[in-house]
Amino acid sequence: MRYVHIDNVEPGEHLGRTIFSGNGAVLLSVGVQLTVYMINTLNRIGVTMIYIKDPLFEDIDIIDIVSEETKRAVMQRMGQTFDSIRSGKDFNTRNINVSIDSLLDEIMKNKDVLVQLSDIRTKDNEMYVHALNVSMMSALIGIQMEMPMNQLRELVIGAMLHDIGKVELITDDTSDDLKKHHTWRGFELLKNKRELSLLIAHVAFQHHEKMNGSGLPREMQGDQIHLYARIVAVANTYDNLLFDLSLGRRMMPHEACEHMMVLAGEELDREIVIQFLRTISVYPTGTSVRLSSKETGVVVGQHRGLPGRPVVRVVKSESGTDLEVVEVDLAKHTTVFIDSVLQ
Repeated sequence: MRYVHIDNVEPGEHLGRTIFSGNGAVLLSVGVQLTVYMINTLNRIGVTMIYIKDPLFEDIDIIDIVSEETKRAVMQRMGQTFDSIRSGKDFNTRNINVSIDSLLDEIMKNKDVLVQLSDIRTKDNEMYVHALNVSMMSALIGIQMEMPMNQLRELVIGAMLHDIGKVELITDDTSDDLKKHHTWRGFELLKNKRELSLLIAHVAFQHHEKMNGSGLPREMQGDQIHLYARIVAVANTYDNLLFDLSLGRRMMPHEACEHMMVLAGEELDREIVIQFLRTISVYPTGTSVRLSSKETGVVVGQHRGLPGRPVVRVVKSESGTDLEVVEVDLAKHTTVFIDSVLQ
């Protein structure tokens, strides 16, 4: 598989990974042959990057921390929860607890796998995919920090619900009244849920606070911000850098990692950023890259201890017809580096 921009997809190519709607239903199944209509529709609903099948890279396996089946089930339960809130009804925390249990179980089994945020987003599913991504990354940071399971569980529930305030119809992040901001609305929704720890409500309340005191809604700083909220802030920032167009443009993972280092110590907790960067795939598997040797190839493997030095498969043309496949392990070829990422 190769991970490519939707503008570079050609009719007749085959989809490499399934695309889901917001409620977990399948929009397009893996293997479907893409038509002009399908490609235009994906563009229209906000899809920018997709996986496509490629005979030269058919053996590439994207290892997920959480299975597609579990992700789909979690998105369905989140949809039910958010629908209840939109309709003004009380929401059942049982759905949340079931989701967290299944998520944590898989994350613990795959805790040594580097994170690749490769789920295909649409305007319909972006809120749910964002919550899933922030939950997974927060869990891995917590594991890196050797949190006990009871704290890890609280952290992941807080991460899953950090943007729950956005669902309320009265939420208005542009209002001068900070009590209409989604952080405050989320806190109000969660604080009276006796089944949930009050710390979970504070994750929703504080995840936009910044270490230097310039955040919202209360301009808290440093250790005034709870540890859970500081962790979720790091995961939330990274996911937004990759996918939120309101920030200007979507960054590639290596650009986002560099930007996170700039924010460390000022807006984000420096130690948490360091722990976070140990869990992220800087150049996700399937990404097309150009090497300093002027060769182009596709990332086919990762190193847990060296996320910025992946294995790259270079396909060389010999005599104009024959193809020679060479794998360059950047952990061993220390004088070769990735010059740029190709979309």
